[in-house]
Amino acid sequence: MTPAAAKQQSPVESSGDVLRHQRLLVSGQARVDCSDSELVIISGPDRLVWLNSLITQRVDDLLPGQTRESLILDPQGKIEFAFLIADDGVSTWLLVEAPYGEALRNWLASMVFRMDVSLTHRGDLRIVGSSGSLPHSEVLMEFVDPWPRVSEGSTGYATEPHLGSSWQMTYSVLASTVEPSDFESLEREALVPPVALDGLMIAAARPTMSEVDEKALPHELDWLRTAVHLDKGCYRGQETVAKVHNLGHPPRRLTLLHLDGSHSTLPRAGDVLTNGDKAVGLITRAGWHYELGPIALALLKRTTPVEAQLEVACEGVVIAATQEVIVPPGAGATRGVPRLPRLSKR
Repeated sequence: MTPAAAKQQSPVESSGDVLRHQRLLVSGQARVDCSDSELVIISGPDRLVWLNSLITQRVDDLLPGQTRESLILDPQGKIEFAFLIADDGVSTWLLVEAPYGEALRNWLASMVFRMDVSLTHRGDLRIVGSSGSLPHSEVLMEFVDPWPRVSEGSTGYATEPHLGSSWQMTYSVLASTVEPSDFESLEREALVPPVALDGLMIAAARPTMSEVDEKALPHELDWLRTAVHLDKGCYRGQETVAKVHNLGHPPRRLTLLHLDGSHSTLPRAGDVLTNGDKAVGLITRAGWHYELGPIALALLKRTTPVEAQLEVACEGVVIAATQEVIVPPGAGATRGVPRLPRLSKR
């Protein structure tokens, strides 16, 4: 799996457009088009018990109207999929970023065995994001993003109050025939493009698959807080999750970067961050924020000093970057490693 460089700024939108759209979104005067997200729907009486046995979050007690977040890990604890989960009493809905929906459905289908469940990959529905609920008779399902609240059975590494404490986003699933003009509270042009979300999500330190590469552990992204239940039963990769959290430290740490805006240039996903002549990490996402200006998320080596001034080269210019810590270097090792007493010399 490659680092998700899927989200690129639309060339037809200036930073001014993005900032205006963000203000409209935050104030509840606009909705964001999230129709590039994908849905996997699971039906059958065994769906929640079966799903609970495969994923990092506990969902066997999930009630209609609740939203939870979960991951699927590989046997070494690396992230393979991330999604939001909601249930309507008949079916369980998974909201997953494009282009992972089909692969997620195929993997889940391979794990059905004798359980009474069936899976559908729905690409015929419309998904709209908003800063609050979207009342409408045509809303088929709502996912209320739990970020950054620490879920029951989970833990967070970031200092409280969290950078994203004001973040709120609800994703409403609509029939594809519903148009923005159908909502009495919205003007026709009040549906803004998804690029408007990037800066808001970066400022909230909200991880997505854009932060995930072939080495990514949930600890590195502070994703334990919403997506991993530390006390539930077995799931693939659980041993690594427990070992890193209890005895070790994640090798990298997610960091919010405040960028020098003098050049009006944003780095790209995968650009290398340096401290002096030493490479210390990679940009995962960068964007404009209506209050903070140019910002980015990056995965840094754990040992990179938090006060270090960093630089990233992009399009022939060098951009200075200042860190705001999300995952601290000391994250993990909650139980520590017991020291054995030294043997006396004879």
